[in-house]
Amino acid sequence: QVLRKSLQRGFTLSTGSFLLYEAHKLISGFTEVHASFKVEEVIEQADYLYGSGETEKLYRLLVQHKNSDDAELLWRLARASRDLAQLSSTSAEEKRQLAYEALEYAKKALEKNEANFAAHKWYAICLSDVGDFEGIKTKIGNAFVIKEHFQRAIELNPKDATTIHLIGIWCYSFAEMPWYQRKIAATLFATPPTSTFQEYAAHSHLKLFSCLYTADPNFYSKNLLFLGKTYLKLNNKKMALLWLSKAKDYPAHTEEDKQVVKNCNSTIIYC
Repeated sequence: QVLRKSLQRGFTLSTGSFLLYEAHKLISGFTEVHASFKVEEVIEQADYLYGSGETEKLYRLLVQHKNSDDAELLWRLARASRDLAQLSSTSAEEKRQLAYEALEYAKKALEKNEANFAAHKWYAICLSDVGDFEGIKTKIGNAFVIKEHFQRAIELNPKDATTIHLIGIWCYSFAEMPWYQRKIAATLFATPPTSTFQEYAAHSHLKLFSCLYTADPNFYSKNLLFLGKTYLKLNNKKMALLWLSKAKDYPAHTEEDKQVVKNCNSTIIYC
């Protein structure tokens, strides 16, 4: 009888433990589903704020999730941090702090999902930004890494016109690199990063074809500007004037668009 009571007691405890275990699994599963739903909800809200140009609100929303393991959230936070740093109302010290924060968020996004094209794109952009604070030697030293991440982003998403444009900007920057910077590059690399205006033009046209594919050939005013400037470097003034005129007539929605118009006005005189 004692044995029977002990067995009954053990069975009761086992049943209770089993029920607790099952309840724990149910609650855990619900929490995971709820967390997943919350991430999607935050991303949807973030994309709405980004499209509305609500930079500060977007940053405040996403920075609450800086410890997230979701790459989609993290690269958006990197972008939001960088956009906040670009605002004229942001102090110089805050710009520096935000640049380094953005790089950390982009790096974490890559660690969480190496196959995320946007994480590669924003890591490259943020790494370039940090170079502005660390001097020309560091900026040139990071050049190969930046290009590799842009190329990886294009491999993962060949239709992303922005990344193709940024590869073009990379090529343009090295094509017009002054002699003293080339000397620095030569001390850093056995084969320094180089580029030509012909290579830049090829990338720009590749971007243009991509935009035509998506029925949006004028997706970015700065790209039109650099197409014009590239043709000018190639001594093709007719094509340079064509693209510079397009850039000048581009609707100036952002502060950068307004700067593009000013740049066009000062460049067109050489055509």
